[in-house]
Amino acid sequence: MELSNSFQGHEFSGFGLPLNDDFSGKSLDFDIGSRVEICATSENRAGIVRWIGYLGTTGQRLTVGIEMDQHFPGGTDGMLNGRRYFSCPLGKGHFVDAALCLPCIMRSPPLPPPVSSVDWQYPFSVPPSSPNSMLSKSSLRKTFGNKECNAVIGTVPPVSSDDVIKICGKFKGIQGHHNSCYLDATLFCMFTFTSVFDSLIYRPQEAEDIPQYNEVQRVLREDIVNPLRTNLFVRADRVMKLRTLLENLGDVSGLTSEEKDPEEFLNCLLSQVLKVEPLLKLSSGQDAYFYQLFVEKEEGLILPTVQHLFERSFLTSGIKLKEVPSCLIVQMPRFGKSYKMYEFVMPSLLLDVTDIIEDSPRQCIVCGKLARVECIECMGQCGTGLESTAFCEPCIKTVHTHRTRANHKIKQLSVPSDFVMVQEHCQLPRLYMELFAVVCIATSHYVAFSKCGNGPDAPWCFFDSMADRKGEQHGYNIPEMQPCPELGQWLREEWDHSVLNSPVGRESVPELVKRLFSDAYLCLYQSTDVMMYR
Repeated sequence: MELSNSFQGHEFSGFGLPLNDDFSGKSLDFDIGSRVEICATSENRAGIVRWIGYLGTTGQRLTVGIEMDQHFPGGTDGMLNGRRYFSCPLGKGHFVDAALCLPCIMRSPPLPPPVSSVDWQYPFSVPPSSPNSMLSKSSLRKTFGNKECNAVIGTVPPVSSDDVIKICGKFKGIQGHHNSCYLDATLFCMFTFTSVFDSLIYRPQEAEDIPQYNEVQRVLREDIVNPLRTNLFVRADRVMKLRTLLENLGDVSGLTSEEKDPEEFLNCLLSQVLKVEPLLKLSSGQDAYFYQLFVEKEEGLILPTVQHLFERSFLTSGIKLKEVPSCLIVQMPRFGKSYKMYEFVMPSLLLDVTDIIEDSPRQCIVCGKLARVECIECMGQCGTGLESTAFCEPCIKTVHTHRTRANHKIKQLSVPSDFVMVQEHCQLPRLYMELFAVVCIATSHYVAFSKCGNGPDAPWCFFDSMADRKGEQHGYNIPEMQPCPELGQWLREEWDHSVLNSPVGRESVPELVKRLFSDAYLCLYQSTDVMMYR
């Protein structure tokens, strides 16, 4: 590390600590821009290194200028004795002996620990020899590689890029470590390019929340989401902090080392730890965080769409959604890591949820006017999907005059009174949700496809947290993002699905597209209208 130039001045410790040990000639485990803690204080004080150098000519004591997280009595704005060494808000600037600074990512948790009632597990593959020892930078590089990953404080918006090739490459995304792919792929989908889950990282703590709520939220926001959005990279030790907290605070064991499924992680994070309001409110009175598709297999169906399976599942269950959710996580009809009901499933770019929302105004399939009744037994006879079950009263009488439909049972639809009053002057709306990511699994390894922005023409990328390894058995995982320029076209355009029936035909389908169709596990949809208010 190259130190800044020496300066004339006086030795100074912003905390009144003794400057005793000679630090000259020793290498530092942090650099300008690193986040450090003051190890000899009675309270946990941390900040960002803004300057490193020598304040005086006697003793050549190496000093660090820090922009602290909090204001501190006697703090400066980066000036000392009339000389400016760096700039920061007044009251946050402090100068400390370098020997008293430890990188936040390389030391054991301070006492008292941030999670007061949890037994901390050291978040690295090789634990330190003693509670107060540090992992050297060389140890970190051996375990995780040379890529730096500092915590990022503040508010960072999602990534948005029209040129997906520029943002892709190796050491991009979230680095995998100790069977973490289930969590890496899910977090990448949830936060990289969308804000639909941002309430998780910004909602203030409430009375019913667990005491460790702020710590979990801070780690998720500052150690994972913000670095991911700022530098498109999160090192594995940062993710291990979250995994350790969740394992200690939730009911799911093995989150730090064992293979798990995304729904186990989501249930622990959303329901048990952060206590997020359920995403789905069902007409049955139950609430849920994701929706599992339950359908009977239709023989001869080569490439069912998520739209088709989604409607069939709700038709079978007889329930509906009470409202349009901000986010809808749909789990494919498969069981475990091996059995799949269909060899291929096509994620629908737009999911039409109009006909599964309770009390949503619907259009008569025959004349287009406001529908007043529903006949499930007429499904597919006057159109396709659940939209073919909605009729106005004159049309249902006409349709049911046929002898084969005379015994059909109809159900009255509830229509909002406000809409009834203005129906003649308003176009009946359709309610759509937009696909923004897909978590896939082949054997026991999870990967992700994510749309790099909003709108139907936004490009897609493929993410694998363990795409490559260095050092063979004892190497570290190298995450990678790959552009998928052809994916949107294959999801949008009509093409002959029968090509998937033969090995020769399958060769015409790009490898990543075929992988998406074959390995889809969770499809994540968002409502760009509803998410603005959640």
